[in-house]
Amino acid sequence: MNRRVKPVYPRNGDEDIFTELRKQVRETVKSLEPTRGKTIVLKAVLLPILYFAIYLCALVWGDHQFALFPCYFLMGLLLVSIFLNVIHDAVHGTIFRNDKLNKRYVYLFDLMGANSFIWKLRHVRFHHNYPNVNGWDTDIEQSSLARIFPSGNFSKLHKYQHIYLPFLYPLYLANWLLIRDFKDFFNKKKTVRKLVEIPRIEYVKLIVFKGLFLFYMIVLPKLILHVSWITMIVAFAIMLFTASIASLMVLLSPHANTSSSFPLPNQDNTFQHSWMMHMLLTTNDVTHDNWFTRFFMGCFNYHVVHHLFPNVNHVYYPEITQLLIQQAKKHNLPYRQFSLLISLKNHYVLLKNNRIEENIFEETM
Repeated sequence: MNRRVKPVYPRNGDEDIFTELRKQVRETVKSLEPTRGKTIVLKAVLLPILYFAIYLCALVWGDHQFALFPCYFLMGLLLVSIFLNVIHDAVHGTIFRNDKLNKRYVYLFDLMGANSFIWKLRHVRFHHNYPNVNGWDTDIEQSSLARIFPSGNFSKLHKYQHIYLPFLYPLYLANWLLIRDFKDFFNKKKTVRKLVEIPRIEYVKLIVFKGLFLFYMIVLPKLILHVSWITMIVAFAIMLFTASIASLMVLLSPHANTSSSFPLPNQDNTFQHSWMMHMLLTTNDVTHDNWFTRFFMGCFNYHVVHHLFPNVNHVYYPEITQLLIQQAKKHNLPYRQFSLLISLKNHYVLLKNNRIEENIFEETM
């Protein structure tokens, strides 16, 4: 099979169900937009202000470690909150009606250390089109140290991944910001290079924004506060560790667990299930729901409808999920939801299962 030819989804008769659901979603969004639209704007303005306000507090009072370290800890939490609430939605074009404004807003992600160009490719063009598909889902595909896909390449090191990976997960964001982005740019064998040639200007942006991020996070505070390099590196590590743990709790629970399928296309490069069924079989929701998860965590627990309607802002997901549940009961669709604890436990079990070379999962093709 030509790895550069995109796999295709068959039409299995589910289109009418999705058409009916999509009509209901449009009506629901239209009715809620006059009030929910204000929340979208509020988050887009408030969360970045809080992030940089805390950074300024670190510059003013950070010569005392009791102030510097908590500030960087809070910045780590806010980085995740900004990503979930506004950057993620801006990439999907759901913050502003003007697409140019959404694209410009995403540069905030570059200021926070991540390369927005390569992440948009990984997330929108690969993960959203092919969730849980080995060789195509770049959100699940992270490091050769982890064998997440049951069909993934095996090494003897993977026998112990359920032991060492939980200790490496706090390095997740450091790997993303300081290593993985560069690999995707300079290693032509990476998955994102299957469909895309990276423009030269993006290489310039990569270097400039990465340098700016490291400068304002480490060098500038060091010069202003007259603290040691070790102190600033520790503060920076606190921010990265905090953001890594918070983000992985969100990112691991909807896909990378034993409850989800990991489908592969057949010899004709076609999946067994339709696009809608693929999303339902590879994605689950998290049962936790409260004001905090809705406002600060971007309704991450309503992940299935995000894959079905990625061009709808997350503030509408609670009501849309209820519509999906109704359709699932009506048409016997495989909608799934678990507690966060069960989802994370199932992820750990997945690591244990995939530590052996044999594919112990039931064939889905």
